[in-house]
Amino acid sequence: MTDPFVTHRSLLFTVAYEMLGSASDAEDVLQESWLRWADVDRSQVREPRAYLVRIVTRQSLNRLRTVSRSREDYVGEWLPEPLLTSPDVAEDVELAESVSIAVLTVLETLGPTERAVFVLREVFDLPYGEIAEATGKSVAAVRQIARRARDHVAARRPRVRVSRSEQRAVVERFLLALRTGQLQELMEVLAPDVVMIADGGGLVNAVLVPVHGVETVAKLLARANQLVVTFEATSVWLNGEPAVRLDFDGETSTVSLAVEDGRITRIYVVRNPEKLSRLDEPAELSR
Repeated sequence: MTDPFVTHRSLLFTVAYEMLGSASDAEDVLQESWLRWADVDRSQVREPRAYLVRIVTRQSLNRLRTVSRSREDYVGEWLPEPLLTSPDVAEDVELAESVSIAVLTVLETLGPTERAVFVLREVFDLPYGEIAEATGKSVAAVRQIARRARDHVAARRPRVRVSRSEQRAVVERFLLALRTGQLQELMEVLAPDVVMIADGGGLVNAVLVPVHGVETVAKLLARANQLVVTFEATSVWLNGEPAVRLDFDGETSTVSLAVEDGRITRIYVVRNPEKLSRLDEPAELSR
């Protein structure tokens, strides 16, 4: 008989990843959770799935409170760790949206408990009672936190849900413009108020603050192509949506895009090599 931890591993990883925004931290949480599960008297566990989610949530909260302090000292902007995903993740629209870089970046603006409650309620649709047990809060408090977190995220997440076909079409236009390095082509695919955020972690060159405006962003992207010897831009599935992988002069970057009305409104560039170790095997996500 398969151990429940193995059966639900992809779900547990998804819970931890959405709470932490880091696959490496999520894997550490799963390791810690497995050790705790190994000491549990299974005969006393009526619902293994709920019990395991509770363990992972508590371990994720502990980890989140620790890493939140270290992220305050991070060099430049901190972005979630991108995950290579298979196209079928996009078939679960709610899951794909919840693991998108755009939404994970918004979740970074929540406190640890608010984030846990939001993820467990809005993504995994857990009953308030189970969330209360997992977070150590009363049911009444969880309801209030859920409402507050929902409003907070709604005010900051992408306003329009874009179909995957539209996202793919915009990504292909963006790819073409990147490969040619033509300023006008780049400007045509970018929204006037586009914002580009890059994460180099102080380990590689990257802009340290968000870059605003179509002309500034387009010039920066066009110049990046011209300054390197080798430049390859390819389409990949990252975090449940079409995105871009860049390889130039021996360095790799990922580019995730938020799209509205056929144009790019947000560009998330991850260059920190410590966050780019999971681009070869698709991550297993579920809910």
